[in-house]
Amino acid sequence: MTSINTNRAAMTALASLEATQKNLDNTQERISTGLRVNSATDNAAYWSIATTMKSDNSALSTIKDALGLASATVDVTYTALNSEVDVVKQIKDKLVAAAAPGVDKAKIQTEIAALQGQLKSTSDSANFSGENWLSVDSSASGYNASKSILSSFSRSSTGVAVQTITFDGDTTKLYDANDKSGILDKEDTTTNGGVNYSISNLDISAMTMSPNDTADLNQMISYVDQGLTKLTNAAANVGALKTRVDAQSSFVSTLMDAITRGVGSLVDADMSEESTKLQALQVQQQLGTQALSIANQSSQQILNLFKG
Repeated sequence: MTSINTNRAAMTALASLEATQKNLDNTQERISTGLRVNSATDNAAYWSIATTMKSDNSALSTIKDALGLASATVDVTYTALNSEVDVVKQIKDKLVAAAAPGVDKAKIQTEIAALQGQLKSTSDSANFSGENWLSVDSSASGYNASKSILSSFSRSSTGVAVQTITFDGDTTKLYDANDKSGILDKEDTTTNGGVNYSISNLDISAMTMSPNDTADLNQMISYVDQGLTKLTNAAANVGALKTRVDAQSSFVSTLMDAITRGVGSLVDADMSEESTKLQALQVQQQLGTQALSIANQSSQQILNLFKG
């Protein structure tokens, strides 16, 4: 049936052209954004998953920054401890040399005093971003001997959780302004002279070669050697912590890359595929426009039926 009220061919051509235009708009949006799922209307499930994973990746980026800061703090501490080990070795050598007969202990003490000053200076300088694990004041407000380092962020069925690496700061402190409980300022008492001393303040300038002074000197040598062992253990512990922090930082970087790839597989557009679709849709658009034009002209043919 031929009708001037309803042009079925034109309606069909128009609907086809509108569908082609909608697909063309979607394809152009994917090409311009690089995403096939750009909003919840594209794919609600994939969009929700991708949004959550992107949020988790952002949290992991913060963890990575925190690990970088912690790594720098640990590195400063480790470097300072290694330096302190060398200085305490020298103090021990000076004390051993002072045990020899005829040695001027006052001059040796002058050298020891300089080394003791170096010990304190190095400990006070082992500071990064306000953190000093070697020279502390345990009575200070907010002081906590347990050091916590952000290490990871995870999500499970029960919710999200932040993991930390903990380290006992009491094993590394060399000076404690509160109670002198550090490795270098913790005091011992000579058996014969009854003199309180520590590695950081021992003084042999007044000692003689008497049996009692010799015994006290040997006691000091033994005490410094024990302190050297503690220092070595502290450096080893901090070195192990540094290795763990660096490994965790590397893992977090790898994890972030994996999450980024996972999000990409859900929402990224295949540009080769979209380019092919674009060319095909552009051809369909041209053909649809021509088909609509032809369909619209069919109504004009009705006039020919009424010509004499």
